[in-house]
Amino acid sequence: MKIFRATAAVAFFVAVMAVSAFAQPRTGQGGGTTPARPTANPAPTASSTSVNVPDSKVAVIDSSAFADPKEGITKFVNALKRVDAEFQPRRAELQGLQQQIDKATADLQKAAPVQDAKVTQQQQDKIDQMKKDAQRKAEDAEAAFNKRMQEVLPPLYDDIGKALETFAKARGINLILDVSKVQGVFALSDALDITKPFIADYNSKNPATASLTTPR
Repeated sequence: MKIFRATAAVAFFVAVMAVSAFAQPRTGQGGGTTPARPTANPAPTASSTSVNVPDSKVAVIDSSAFADPKEGITKFVNALKRVDAEFQPRRAELQGLQQQIDKATADLQKAAPVQDAKVTQQQQDKIDQMKKDAQRKAEDAEAAFNKRMQEVLPPLYDDIGKALETFAKARGINLILDVSKVQGVFALSDALDITKPFIADYNSKNPATASLTTPR
């Protein structure tokens, strides 16, 4: 038995597979399908009032495991690493600016008691401007990073979603619940968890590299 602890309160399901037993369409002209038309005023019988309940199979998956560097989806992890590498220069620049601000602040604290107040104010003004510049660059970097992730992730999510649907259909699974998207604590049988089997299946069928375009 596995205990899941999740915090994000969003949709409870990842994918719902259509159950053919709910509808039995018939083929019409041109290869299309049209629903069967009931006869007018059918007499109530035992068969017409009965309901066919389809067999269902439920599984759970932890989508947060997809990004695990060691056991996750290789293609997904590599994509995240490539985006992270693209923004390493900006990260280094911001770290350098913060170090300059910290040093200037420390120097001012030591010099302020023994120097002219006007000089102290000038140095403080310079530090304040450095902070504003660093904040602006941090916001610009964050916006660029989020934009880049919006370019990279949707195609991956779509590809993984299609693979998950195929994986589920091949195993007769009608409903997959994503335990990383649920708020609360609950227990589930390990037999229901398809996270590792799906990741292994996806990695075996998809290349480990992710094609990413260079940001402008």
